[in-house]
Amino acid sequence: MTPLPRRIAFSARDGLRLSALEWAGDPSGTPLLCLPGIARTALDFTGIAMRHRGRRRVVALDYAGHGESGRAADPRRYRVEVAIRDLLDAMAALRLHRVALLGTSFGGVLGMALAVLRPTALAALALNDTGPRLEPVGLDYVRDFIGSDRSFADAAAAAEYLRGVLPPLGIPEAGWPALVGTTFARGADGRLHPRWDPRIVEAMPAETGPTELWPLFGALDRIPLLLVWGQASVVLSAATVARMRAERPDMPVVALPGIGHAPTLLEPPVLAALDRFLGAVP
Repeated sequence: MTPLPRRIAFSARDGLRLSALEWAGDPSGTPLLCLPGIARTALDFTGIAMRHRGRRRVVALDYAGHGESGRAADPRRYRVEVAIRDLLDAMAALRLHRVALLGTSFGGVLGMALAVLRPTALAALALNDTGPRLEPVGLDYVRDFIGSDRSFADAAAAAEYLRGVLPPLGIPEAGWPALVGTTFARGADGRLHPRWDPRIVEAMPAETGPTELWPLFGALDRIPLLLVWGQASVVLSAATVARMRAERPDMPVVALPGIGHAPTLLEPPVLAALDRFLGAVP
């Protein structure tokens, strides 16, 4: 029988309840900390965790307003600077003193920030379709997607909606029910609602230009990196990837043709690359 992950609840410094999933592993190994995208939750990393549990502890975080974590009374609580503070609180509460970090989109941005704020805590960083320049057209799409509390009567209706709005992700027909399950949860009204607080959009920066984070990327100069890139991504451009490669020629890049933002991390080339990358982290 496959062991289930342990759900852990703890408090941020302001008392808001935060939550994480934990898969047990060798305590002598460097833990793997998984951070989801802005409209995603810890559930996204179940496949990765099942692959690497045992060899190392795997922890996946639900941000404030996501999944099983508490929803804030004031949407300003969801600002990026507070999310960074929550990350530091989570690492302290969960005894994650030094980690290999796998971050999808927004999670990768938090990983880059961690390299500045607490560089000794980061043993390695895998970035999933994110980098030091985020394109405005991609951020506009993210705002539109997360800012509405769309609800559905059943999983079939939710899957039809996702098929229509998500970029190409290479998801097989049999994979849509699982994606519905990690995206929506049954609410008190009996309908399926997003697993995130739509008011998160109110805390996102309003600027229309690209988000430039190159100083954060520069702080990673001594940290092993891996980049997963969906080549059809509207968030991470080919030009940004080229500059990242120029600045860090030692960084392996897994390029996925025809895949948009963000890869599921279950693509065979990604699984193989993560195996190699994490295998080099004691």
